[in-house]
Amino acid sequence: MDANHLKLLNVFAAGILVNTLMMSVLSATEEIKLTFMHKSRILECNKTVLQLEMEKCGERFKTDMEEVDPQNWCNLTHFIGEYHFFSACTEDNAVRIGCFWPNPLVEHYIIHIHKQFFSNCTLKSVVWGDPSEDTLIILILVPVFLTLAMIALVVWCSKRSDILA
Repeated sequence: MDANHLKLLNVFAAGILVNTLMMSVLSATEEIKLTFMHKSRILECNKTVLQLEMEKCGERFKTDMEEVDPQNWCNLTHFIGEYHFFSACTEDNAVRIGCFWPNPLVEHYIIHIHKQFFSNCTLKSVVWGDPSEDTLIILILVPVFLTLAMIALVVWCSKRSDILA
């Protein structure tokens, strides 16, 4: 056998080996996914337990927020760690119990916490107004002209391809 045939045989063998390894890894991940799906069917979301766990997370958050000056409740930099712990607590407990996160019960509790601590954070309501006519004209005409330019470019290139071919 000459050297080129030997190299070709080695590459072919290496390809088969890599393919086998990849297929075994893929089948292992599929098995993991199936196991996870099987477990999630067994664990049904117990809303009563979930509510109790959310209240525990909320009580911990309330205790942590007592240490923060109420004037700083609207400045996230003063309580980002506490809020992160609260968010992680709700997520971890929901998943542990077998519930999706977020779900309506968790969202309702998080909104309750937000109303309790952050309801006064919006100092004044934002009044949205119509943009000026100049801005509106620009926002309308730019996409229209870009669309027309792209159409013209496509037509021009299709005509040029006959000449270039």
